[in-house]
Amino acid sequence: MKPLLSALRLPMHRELAVLALACALLQAAAATALGLPSGRLAAALLLQALLLASVARLWPDAARPLGPANAVTLARAALVAVIASALGHGEGGAQPATGLAVLAGIALLLDGVDGQVARRLRCASAFGARLDMEIDAFLMLVLCALLWQLDKAGAWVLAIGGMRYAFVAAMPLWRWLDAPLPDSFRRKLVCVWQVLTLLLCMLPVVTPAIAAPLLALSLALLGASFALDIAWLYRNRPR
Repeated sequence: MKPLLSALRLPMHRELAVLALACALLQAAAATALGLPSGRLAAALLLQALLLASVARLWPDAARPLGPANAVTLARAALVAVIASALGHGEGGAQPATGLAVLAGIALLLDGVDGQVARRLRCASAFGARLDMEIDAFLMLVLCALLWQLDKAGAWVLAIGGMRYAFVAAMPLWRWLDAPLPDSFRRKLVCVWQVLTLLLCMLPVVTPAIAAPLLALSLALLGASFALDIAWLYRNRPR
């Protein structure tokens, strides 16, 4: 008990304790709104607990608070965990698709909020940027899995969400892939297109006949964008 109380004296751990409670309440409200059973809520809570534990371990200085921008990012992660917990729920694979699309839309709106907060309050950090990117990547993978489960497209749609993970997995083999990339409007535009397409295709009014071509176009654009980035990294690799 004493080590726990001692840890809570540190700003970062106090913030995480408060955020854990706030995120749990947020997840309970979201799961209730979606009509998810208690087992799905438990899965979402577990995912969020694992994320908070990872943040506690990787945060560079426990004496320094996480800050408001990271708090918004973790709240967004709580919603993403609820969306992920809905995988496999429902008779015959049916999903509360509209509710999930709305929840994903809220999570994406918060993606813009945490960036604004970080810039306005001057609390941006490399850790926060990486955390934000990982939440975005996980949300895209989850949405792809949901679209597959809803029969909006075949298993190939998972390539949209899995492409970045394949890129990261290749880094130990080709270290030059880990070099920083210059800012690119093209990359941001393709990312926005992916997100909007995934959300649109989640809606029940979008039939598989419409969703599949849209998702195929998204996959092609994403593949081309990754190919251009890989080509740039190869040309500028250390000799």
